[in-house]
Amino acid sequence: MARDQIDMTPLQSRDELVAWFEAGCKDPSEFRMGTEHEKTPFTLEGHRPVPYEGARGIGALLEGMKLLLGWEPIMEKGNIIGLYDVTGGGAISLEPGGQFELSGAPVENVHQTQSELMAHLAQVREIATPLGIGFLGLGMTPSWSRADIPVMPKGRYKIMTNYMPKVGQYGLDMMYRTCTVQTNLDFSSEADMVKKLRVSLALQPVATALFANSPFTEGKPNGFLSFRSEIWRDTDNARAGMMPWAFEGGMGFERYVDYALDVPMYFVKRGEDYIDVSGSSFRAFFDGRNNNLPGERPTLSDWANHLSTIFPEVRLKRYLEMRGSDGGPWGRLPALSAFWAGLLYDDVSLDAAWDLVKHWTAHERQALRDDVPRFGFKARIKDHYLFEIAKECLVLAHAGLRRRGQIDQLGRDETRHLEPLDRIIDSGRTPAEEMLEKFNGVWNGSVEPAYAEYAF
Repeated sequence: MARDQIDMTPLQSRDELVAWFEAGCKDPSEFRMGTEHEKTPFTLEGHRPVPYEGARGIGALLEGMKLLLGWEPIMEKGNIIGLYDVTGGGAISLEPGGQFELSGAPVENVHQTQSELMAHLAQVREIATPLGIGFLGLGMTPSWSRADIPVMPKGRYKIMTNYMPKVGQYGLDMMYRTCTVQTNLDFSSEADMVKKLRVSLALQPVATALFANSPFTEGKPNGFLSFRSEIWRDTDNARAGMMPWAFEGGMGFERYVDYALDVPMYFVKRGEDYIDVSGSSFRAFFDGRNNNLPGERPTLSDWANHLSTIFPEVRLKRYLEMRGSDGGPWGRLPALSAFWAGLLYDDVSLDAAWDLVKHWTAHERQALRDDVPRFGFKARIKDHYLFEIAKECLVLAHAGLRRRGQIDQLGRDETRHLEPLDRIIDSGRTPAEEMLEKFNGVWNGSVEPAYAEYAF
C-alpha cells in the first residue's frame, strides 16, 4: 500500500467493516487492473545496497523523481518516503530494505499496464543513472546478507522489524531481501469475489512457478527455485497462507472480516506517530481492549491500514491482490496481469479454471503450495504435475484475453503479453532453473552477472 489511508471516523459496528469491503463491488464495465512491482536498487559500481541518506542515496532518488514527475511527496518525520500522483494515477513507495515499488494506476487493459511500466522505467533511469543506481529484477537479493541492507526511515518498519522474529524465522528476509510483482483485480459482487478468490488461491502456485526466480542467497544456490515463496511459509502464519476456510460454505465478506479481526496488529497510526500494538488483535482494539490505547476505538483508517498488514497468497481489499509471484525482469512483469486477467476477467475461462481446481482438498492445495518453492513445475497435485496445470491455465488465459478483445494501436490483443510465459512453458523450465544453469555454466559459479542480465 503506497500510503496510509486517512479517515478518522470511529467505527461503531462490525457491519461497517463488512460495508467497507462491499463498497469495492463494481459493474464489470468498470473493472480495472493494477500492477505493483518491487525492484532492488544497487550501486552500479560494486553492486552494493543503496543507503537512504547521502547525495547518491534513495532519498535523493525520490527527490529527483518528485521534481521530474511533479507528484506529491509522502513525508514522514521530515524524510521523503514515497510519491503519489494526485490525479489518481500511480504511487511510488519504499519497502523496508529500499526496494523501490511502483503501485500502478488502475487501468483498463494490459497494454496500458505495459505503457505505464515503460514510462516508469524510463523516468526512474533518468534520475537513477546519474546517481550511480541500478535496479535488479529478481525475487530476492542474490548476494547480500541481511546485515548488509540499510533500513528505510519508516515508523511501521521499525515496529515490524522488532515483531517479526517472534513469529517466524524468515520475516526479516521477507522485509529486507525480497521483491514481488502483484496484480490487483476487481469483483462485481460478493459471489464473484468468492469465486475469483477461490480460483486464484488454488492456482497461486502456478504463478509462483511461472515467475520463480529467487534461487540464490548470499551468492550461492539456496536449494529452492522461489526462495521468496519459501520465506512466506515461515514469516508469520497468523497472517499469511492459503486461507483454507475461504473454500468452506458461508464464505463472503463477513467471513474475511472475522479472519482479519483476529489477525494480530502491528501498529496504530496517530498523526505522524506509529504506536506499537504488535501482537494484539484488531478485535481487542474494536472492543476497547488494546493495552496501548486503553478505551480508544479504531477508525476506518486503522481498519484499512490493518488490512494492508495481512499477507495471504491472495489478499482481499476493495479488490483482490494476487501475491504469489517473484519480482522479475521488466519484460515479464505485464505477463502476470495478462495471466490473471485472462483467467478471472472472462466468465468462460473463470468457469473452466474453477472446474480445474474445485475437486482439490484443502490438504492438497496446501501440499502443492508447500512444494512449489522447491520443485516448481515438478510439484504434484493428485496425479498431475504442476507443469500440466500451468500449461492448461495458459491456454485458458489466452482464450480469456482473446474474448476480452482489448486491441492496441497495432491491432494486437492482450495475448501478446503472455509471450514470456509461453516461452517458459515451451522450455519446460522455470526462470530459476534457467538461471541456475547459467550459474553452473557461463557465469562460472558467480551471481555477479545477474546485475547486468537481470537489471531493469
